[in-house]
Amino acid sequence: MKKIIIYTISCILILSSCSDFLDVKPTNQADSKSSVANAADAQVIMNGLMRKMTSSSYYGRNMFLYADAKGGDLCIGGRGRGYDQLYIFDHSASSSSYSGFWSQIYHCLTQINNLIINIDLLTEAGNGSAALNHFKAQALTARAICYYDLVRLYGKPYDMDKASYGIPLVKTVLDASAQPTRASVEEIYTQIVSDLTDAVPLFDVSKKDNGYINYYANVAMQARVYLQMQNYNAALTAAEEIITSNKYTLYTNANWLASWSKQFQTESIFELAMYSNEGDLSVSSLGSMTINSSHAESNWDYFITSDGFLNLLGEDADDIRWGVMDKDEKSETTAHPAVRLGCCYKYLGGITCSGDGKQTTTAVNIKVIRLSEIYLIAAEAALLKSTADKTKAAAYLQEIRQRSPNLTPANDTNVTLEMIQNERSKELICEGQRFFDMMRWNKSITFDDIWAQSPVTSRPATIDRTFNKAILPIGQYEINANPAIRDQQNPGY
Repeated sequence: MKKIIIYTISCILILSSCSDFLDVKPTNQADSKSSVANAADAQVIMNGLMRKMTSSSYYGRNMFLYADAKGGDLCIGGRGRGYDQLYIFDHSASSSSYSGFWSQIYHCLTQINNLIINIDLLTEAGNGSAALNHFKAQALTARAICYYDLVRLYGKPYDMDKASYGIPLVKTVLDASAQPTRASVEEIYTQIVSDLTDAVPLFDVSKKDNGYINYYANVAMQARVYLQMQNYNAALTAAEEIITSNKYTLYTNANWLASWSKQFQTESIFELAMYSNEGDLSVSSLGSMTINSSHAESNWDYFITSDGFLNLLGEDADDIRWGVMDKDEKSETTAHPAVRLGCCYKYLGGITCSGDGKQTTTAVNIKVIRLSEIYLIAAEAALLKSTADKTKAAAYLQEIRQRSPNLTPANDTNVTLEMIQNERSKELICEGQRFFDMMRWNKSITFDDIWAQSPVTSRPATIDRTFNKAILPIGQYEINANPAIRDQQNPGY
């Protein structure tokens, strides 16, 4: 077993791993110029990066829970179960700061920056190759994803205050004494767009790369980012490039449910692989957080869906998406005498908890970007661009809305932004979108505190993006290690 020394933004993390793909040469500043000698070395680092992105502090669990619990589509079934803060916003710099986001994502960025630097050095020395270019494209796209997630967690929405603090922008491998300060929200988005566009010509477009970032994952991220920036023409162009490429196809109503029990299906544009013998979080997995406590894989009904979400899905009893929902702990009780299908089983392969074909049922792949989202982006962008195209908006929306077969079809006379917003909630539940959507739409969020079983005093019952805890505090450990950002803490912390 080798030790891996990896620089984070302000400190050195010493990690050990028995996984071959993490058994890489130390990536500190002294040797970063020699840690990648060829495409095989780049593949090793990329393997490790994809694994790190499945950490419980990132896409493996917390990123998705964060967005759905804070966005009002999930609520807690009771206090004191371990992840309350994601719902009650009880954050401070020194406690419940969820600083794992900061440390884990900057940890990913260290490896990304090291890989990009090394590939550039090889290219400058005349040892470049198409394979290395593809890895650089993946790394640039991964860097854009990491910064996009960080700036939404720690910075204000793009259209709220572009000049406000975002996060430190780091594109080199830092030494332990470095004290980078926070760039503005606008500067971070500028870098995100730059990385995404710089990556495009470097991709081998023919590679589908299951479990990795490919060309279309890059274009999908462009669609997400441009939508966030309210550049609706660019968002629509990116979304339509994917749709018209025919590289991916939407699930039919007949196969939508089964898609959750299988890996790398026709809608998966970027899907992170989870393995039973490497990153399986077992009863602490994403799937275990949203299912009924009667299952062995459960973690005691941590999160259930809100009444608001259930009312929305309940507009059509035949909506195919009821297929991943099952009874929660409030069902058929004094508080809720009727059957309440508030448990979501997307990330256990469905209500039978069959997983997605691996040795353990909790090691279910994480679907980061699906084609369904791209259609909804296209619908929203077509409706909101300077000259609205309601025909396109309705057509793209209806491709997803038809999963509710009894609802009136969307058309160019009835399509509204609210219809698109509601469809995003129904389609993307437990996929880490809702809170960030509500913030970019500048909408209020009202929480189902009745199910918390004790008063919530750390936030109002209804919040909007002006609530200071709508963004996270920088953890006190980071401020202590990097005094340069002491005066750049987010307001109210």
